[in-house]
Amino acid sequence: MITPGTYNLTLFQGADFDQTFNITQGGTALNLTGYTSRMQVREAADSTATLLSLTDGAGITLGGTAGSVAVVITSAQSSAIASGSFAYDLELISGSSIVTRLLQGGFSVSGNVTR
Repeated sequence: MITPGTYNLTLFQGADFDQTFNITQGGTALNLTGYTSRMQVREAADSTATLLSLTDGAGITLGGTAGSVAVVITSAQSSAIASGSFAYDLELISGSSIVTRLLQGGFSVSGNVTR
């Protein structure tokens, strides 16, 4: 079992976001070939409303043998989220449907002044 890492993210409302995480196990890149992924942002972990949802090819790109996870949020997506403090997690799903929470933490949105 992998213990999820805690990593707080800051999104600047109205701007593009591009963050790549390099996943290693024992100092070696984790082979993500055959995995899928998903990430959601909610007001709180127990909230039913989803503020942002990303999946493979729609905001998340897995780097296969390089062990990278690239998360991209467009300016249009970031504009649609109100400023504030929220929660997120990012999960990996293996080919055998085993879900592993990879990252979790706070998701802060800094309000945009220029429009």
